[in-house]
Amino acid sequence: MVNKCVTSGDENVMGKALQEFLDEPPASDRLTAYDRDHMKLYMRLLDAERDGADWREAVQILFGLDPERDPAHCRSVHASHLARARWMTEEGYRQLVAESQRKTLS
Repeated sequence: MVNKCVTSGDENVMGKALQEFLDEPPASDRLTAYDRDHMKLYMRLLDAERDGADWREAVQILFGLDPERDPAHCRSVHASHLARARWMTEEGYRQLVAESQRKTLS
């Protein structure tokens, strides 16, 4: 399902432009267009985790979801995107580096 943060206007509570997102990022062992489009979100999720932010706060700020209304869905959206963000730090970044090197050599 494609979701768009629903808050006031086209901005979330932090004043950032909203971005559409899926309930779960596409599962792939390769970097996807979705990953490329959501790198900033992934970084913000990792920052929130590093800073010890509660998942409810992170999902509300980053996704514009209300964890009080549907905690199971919100928890799933947060967990799946955080898992993909971690994958990016372990595997996905290597594909970005390889692509960059190929472009440099071209």
